[in-house]
Amino acid sequence: MLKLEFFIYLGVNSGGKYHQNQRRFNWICFLPWHTRGASYQETMSRFTQMLGNWISFPSMEEYLSSRTYSWWLSMLLILPCSIIIMTYLFICAISFLLYVHKKRNNRQETDFDTKFWKKPKQITFQVLDIFGKIWHGYEVFGMEHLPKGPVLIIFYHPVCTIDYFFLIARLFKETGRECFSICDHAIYRFPGWKTALDAAGLKDFNKAECVEILKKGHSLGIAPGGGREGNFGTDYNIMWGNRTGFAQIALEAKVPIIPIFTQNICEAYRNIGKSRLTRWLYEKTRLIYLPVYGGFPVKLRTYIGEPIPYDPNITAAELAEKTKTAIENLRDKHQKRPGNILRALSERFDKHYKAD
Repeated sequence: MLKLEFFIYLGVNSGGKYHQNQRRFNWICFLPWHTRGASYQETMSRFTQMLGNWISFPSMEEYLSSRTYSWWLSMLLILPCSIIIMTYLFICAISFLLYVHKKRNNRQETDFDTKFWKKPKQITFQVLDIFGKIWHGYEVFGMEHLPKGPVLIIFYHPVCTIDYFFLIARLFKETGRECFSICDHAIYRFPGWKTALDAAGLKDFNKAECVEILKKGHSLGIAPGGGREGNFGTDYNIMWGNRTGFAQIALEAKVPIIPIFTQNICEAYRNIGKSRLTRWLYEKTRLIYLPVYGGFPVKLRTYIGEPIPYDPNITAAELAEKTKTAIENLRDKHQKRPGNILRALSERFDKHYKAD
């Protein structure tokens, strides 16, 4: 039995002075853990009805229920998107700071491959690496497979390629190696992102620019699946179609290809709205990006496969198929399918995991 005490202050006008007299009213209520034969819902229903009658609000129970349901519904809609919004604003903030850094030093050039940008890159990648460690327990396996000199990194394109950013941040931190990357022209033109993407080496490079980057001795990252794979891929299935452009770049630049795959990346971020209509619209416009939710702190492990060496006697189509098979082998070896968010979350606590 629980005693509820209410205090009512009564103003009394006495001799032109205003006094407050406190009167205490004790109400005795029988709550569920002291009530026999009544469920929790029944007891609370009686209490809200009594409270509603006392304050002349007969629909108190319905009001509280509707407000509670509305609150939970709002949370279910807002929370999955909050990480996306925070990520977007985080990149905008980095872009703004880099822009201020450029203006303060009277730099007008757009070439970010200079010593001037080394310190800002170092700070940015350091922050990104720390975020990956804390939020996803990010790890990289197979760093020994990266040869010295220029390489073409080929990776699977999930809904959000946050794993690839973690990888280039880790490479820069541990080896000082910079990696340029191709991004979709729509992503490159996101409001507030351009300076940050330029500084990180992400741009909508054409084929000739890609070959030139590799011939200068830099590394280059490409996701052949692009927006199609990111928007409409399911259960880690590769959707490259007949794309062989990346293989032609590797052959012209005479560099090896490094296949990589990240475990659980499709559980970190997901999208909604996959349908024949949205797929048709994407194929016609290439401007459709489905709504994204997630940011779940699942375990992420990136596996770097053995390099596919340059071979002048192989065609671009054969090299593309060979690369696809290498990534599928990494996927089949390290990824349980179908993907599961809860399982991916539980792997954060796997202390005895060993990469094969």
